[in-house]
Amino acid sequence: MTKVASLHRAWYHSAIADFSQHSVETILGYLTRASGPSVEPTQRDAWIYEIELLQSELQGLEGHVYFEFAIPRMGSRIDVVVLLQHSIYVIEFKVGARAFDKAARNQVWDYALDLKNFHEGSHDATIIPILVATDASSRWPPNVRLAADRVAEPLNVASTELRSTIDATNSSLERATSVRDGWAQAPYKPTPTIIEAARALFANHAVEAIARHDAGAENLRTTSKRLEELIYEAKRDSKKVICFVTGVPGAGKTLVGLNVATLHRRESASDPAVYLSGNGPLVAVLREALTRDEQQRLWKAGQKATKQRVGQPVKAFIQNVHHFRDDALQTETPPADHVVVFDEAQRAWNLRKTATFMKQKKGRPDFSQSEASFLISYLDRHPDWAVIVCLVGGGQEIHDGEAGISAWLEAARDEFPKWELYISSKLRDSEYAAGNALARAQNSKSVRLDDDLHLAISMRSFRAENVSAFVKATLDCETTKAKDLLEDLAGRYPIAITRDLLRAKQWVRDRSRGTERYGLVASSKAMRLKPHAIDVRVAIDPVHWFLDSPEDVRSSWYLEDCATEFQVQGLELDWACVTWDADLRHSGTGWNHHDFKGNRWVNIKSRNNQSYLKNAYRVLLTRARQGMVIFVPLGNPEDSTRLPEYYDRTYQYLRSVGLPEI
Repeated sequence: MTKVASLHRAWYHSAIADFSQHSVETILGYLTRASGPSVEPTQRDAWIYEIELLQSELQGLEGHVYFEFAIPRMGSRIDVVVLLQHSIYVIEFKVGARAFDKAARNQVWDYALDLKNFHEGSHDATIIPILVATDASSRWPPNVRLAADRVAEPLNVASTELRSTIDATNSSLERATSVRDGWAQAPYKPTPTIIEAARALFANHAVEAIARHDAGAENLRTTSKRLEELIYEAKRDSKKVICFVTGVPGAGKTLVGLNVATLHRRESASDPAVYLSGNGPLVAVLREALTRDEQQRLWKAGQKATKQRVGQPVKAFIQNVHHFRDDALQTETPPADHVVVFDEAQRAWNLRKTATFMKQKKGRPDFSQSEASFLISYLDRHPDWAVIVCLVGGGQEIHDGEAGISAWLEAARDEFPKWELYISSKLRDSEYAAGNALARAQNSKSVRLDDDLHLAISMRSFRAENVSAFVKATLDCETTKAKDLLEDLAGRYPIAITRDLLRAKQWVRDRSRGTERYGLVASSKAMRLKPHAIDVRVAIDPVHWFLDSPEDVRSSWYLEDCATEFQVQGLELDWACVTWDADLRHSGTGWNHHDFKGNRWVNIKSRNNQSYLKNAYRVLLTRARQGMVIFVPLGNPEDSTRLPEYYDRTYQYLRSVGLPEI
């Protein structure tokens, strides 16, 4: 008899023929030892039920069975995977359930999609998710509906119909691609959302367990390792360092920053680290997600956990940069943190905006520092060492008063010459707008350019890494380049365009599976979408919009509340419905920029404000991980604020780069 295998990914694995011969006690022993010292009686009883049922139902089949197969990106395990020659069965058991719960159905669907998208051995396989409600009535015969990627919609199956369901579906798949040998050992290359990543890292998972680390995205791990080296050197040599990390949209800058902060928080309790962002919605969503997750984890462990108590360490770990700055005004002492990560550091306020705020809100009329300068001075209070990690996005400035990364370079050069600067070599690129400040900073001996501090591969769009390049070419009116990039995306990352909002909404609904999230987004200057029931002046709560269930009318799934660039920057959707108003119009040769004042559109003349508007659309067009539809209204010849010519050229231009119409 073949020896039982216990893999890191599965707590128990065996060929089906051998599994049928093993005692229940032997298999249960593997599962209980792998799970830890204490197993709840309900879990033990569920395992016994599953083992006995599957030993009966899988008799005579050739293949393998895996219990508790790990899905690291989701921080969970699949109850059972049955691997046959032509198909993979992902099985979720609900022992004692009399009905097929929608949440459980989505759960097993998510598992199947995760394998398809991120597990290399499953890319070409047919995957059939099955929800077994052990006390439910039979749903025979099964209606198998395969999507284009060969992932079936979940089948609701009673215990008594499990074998007949497998036989019926497997026989119809005999001509399908065979599942490769070594399936379980195949590389797993996930690309988590920022919310998933934060949850996993805060729960002490390593970044390698939740993120891709194949050759195409190797620099994610390389950048994280380089930052850890620089932090170690700063502490060892008692020096102060600023690191500038660049990356294309969705490349994982925030993931790298969270990894640095969580790693240092765990390993250096005496020198804690903090993750800071001026992005209020991002901070609110991450805090709430971590608090909910931590509270549920404690509840499952039988511990009482109020939201307020659970949320305290989360608040210490993730902070709004402006609150962190304000704390510095209350004391002359250094912060508790020696390592500080500033996400989207280029959005720090310039001298004018900071001074105005300090005068009006804090009663400090003589304040004369930019936000970057003041934040460095706060860390400079440490007598020994400190590290600032500046995460820098290109083309992400969307609000007046944002100084850009040059403010950090100028402050370090002019006011803090003893600080060492390690700068991504890509900071020289025009999109980061470092300009003359970088050229002047490079003359210093304390400045070093470092290739390892750039993240070149977008991981937000795991189906296609060139989405951000396509968006940039489109917004830069590089039609030929945009057309070529769009052709490269074909079949992997669908993008469509329409003049019908209802059709656009249905497009994202039809493509979403399991708990894949979709939502409606628009520019904050899109003031004439109100006839389509889209009012950007109605503020959404990003916590409800990004975290709540499809049954909650405040969630993105309802496609009623529209989020702007300010609410979605730094966060992600699986599918996006992007609405395009007359604020940014194509003229036939380039873009015209408009603001709605009173009862009419006016031209935006300020170059900075033009850039902010263009960047707003850049943010909106790079939010989706799997695909998007763009809605351009038809306009109304009887409404002077929505004339068809305000929209038609934009639509024609987007069609000219190759976007298909629906």
